[in-house]
Amino acid sequence: MADLADIDVLVVGRLPSHTVDTLAATFRARRAEDSARIAAVVAEHGPGMRAIATGFGVPVDEALLARLPALEIVASFGVGYDSIDAKAAAARGIVVTNSPDVLTEEVADTAVGLLIMTVRELSAAERHLRAGLWAAGRGYPVSRLTLRGRTAGILGLGRIGIAIARRLEAMGITVAYHNRTPRPAVPYRYYGSLIEMAARVDTLIVAVPGGAITRHMVDAAVLKALGPEGVLINVGRGSTVDERALIAALGDGTIAAAGLDVFENEPRVPAELIALPNAVLLPHVASASVHTRNAMGALMVDNLRAWFTTGRVLTPVAETPWPRA
Repeated sequence: MADLADIDVLVVGRLPSHTVDTLAATFRARRAEDSARIAAVVAEHGPGMRAIATGFGVPVDEALLARLPALEIVASFGVGYDSIDAKAAAARGIVVTNSPDVLTEEVADTAVGLLIMTVRELSAAERHLRAGLWAAGRGYPVSRLTLRGRTAGILGLGRIGIAIARRLEAMGITVAYHNRTPRPAVPYRYYGSLIEMAARVDTLIVAVPGGAITRHMVDAAVLKALGPEGVLINVGRGSTVDERALIAALGDGTIAAAGLDVFENEPRVPAELIALPNAVLLPHVASASVHTRNAMGALMVDNLRAWFTTGRVLTPVAETPWPRA
């Protein structure tokens, strides 16, 4: 069995302190939160670095992989791994892991909460109260939109999409979905065309990963098909939505409202989007509870432990499916 304390692990990006502490207690962790520190650590320890543990905000690209000749595994904190060049890793025989499942229910909860906030204008109503307007005799206006009678189309019926769909069903909302291919044994209507689904629903919930394939899938044409009663919710990746087209659609009434937890250029959010009263905006918090973030960190560490003790991993990504425990 490998002596884990002798294994050099490059620890990059934003990670919970509990996870960083666990990595430091288990491996020879080399912490590098920004590009300057990464360059310094790699210059000193790169030839012996056998693993990367990566959090939010730092890309693991081919240039970095090329500087780590002994690298065996990249363990990602999160279900999405579009910041990692998984194809380049696969070409070098490097396994990549992510942390699915453990955040599914938390993200689904957030998606439904964001939908309710957006449709019923709950965050705006709270601001109204805090500003003293209710106490001054100005009741908050009744919300124009309602969840009653709505039909939701889910873009991406994966683990998170299924969990969202279950919640919507319980609320009496009809569910449809669009994937590249239909999923067997689900009771929801499948649309092979995203724009066709958008035209048939009044609520579009985005739950697909980022990357080139999904970039700007939700564009001006899709938003126009969604229509003036339409509501867009995004808990997937900001790159999936054409942000400029969305700002225009919200501004001119092409759609009614949007609730977003993710953005194209995080953490920078366009001022035009912030100024829109029919946009509910969250700072990428869908999985951000102590419970879930600790579970994500634990799975990332468990993948590293499994690799260096058994030669297998628990949750490899599709580009590097070998070898699975």
